[in-house]
Amino acid sequence: MRDRDAALDIVQDAMMRLSEKYGDRPAQELPLLFQRILQNAIRDYFRRTKVRSFWTTLFSSLGPADESEAQDFDPLETLESEPGSKSAESAEDLVQREQVMALIEKEIERLPERQREAFLLRYWEELDVSETAAVMGCSEGSVKTHCSRATHALALALKSKGVSL
Repeated sequence: MRDRDAALDIVQDAMMRLSEKYGDRPAQELPLLFQRILQNAIRDYFRRTKVRSFWTTLFSSLGPADESEAQDFDPLETLESEPGSKSAESAEDLVQREQVMALIEKEIERLPERQREAFLLRYWEELDVSETAAVMGCSEGSVKTHCSRATHALALALKSKGVSL
């Protein structure tokens, strides 16, 4: 990273996430977890920077050529919502999505502890199988089994409630 302040912010945020989410873990698990959290934080920073740069460039190209008109110009007013985009969704669609997410979270809480742990580490924290196995203190095969059972249980629970993804 070329921006020292941004690098320090990223490290600080990663340390905060580690202490908030994994403070109760044994000390030998923390370096691996911190490394993954830091990697994800760095990736997120560069993604955000890339997106901001893209939109800044795009919006500046929409602006008027005349500098006197630039003060009152709002590029968002010139864009229409495309069908299927978040901004074009109806209130009903937004509420329905929020309800489905709440249902998914509720069903995750109902999973057995090891399945829930494997599922969240693999899919929410984006750890790979070997990292998840190290964190959980089990074999890679166990992680795969727990994740498979968790996804099948979630799919069944959602299907029984009429949710299809």
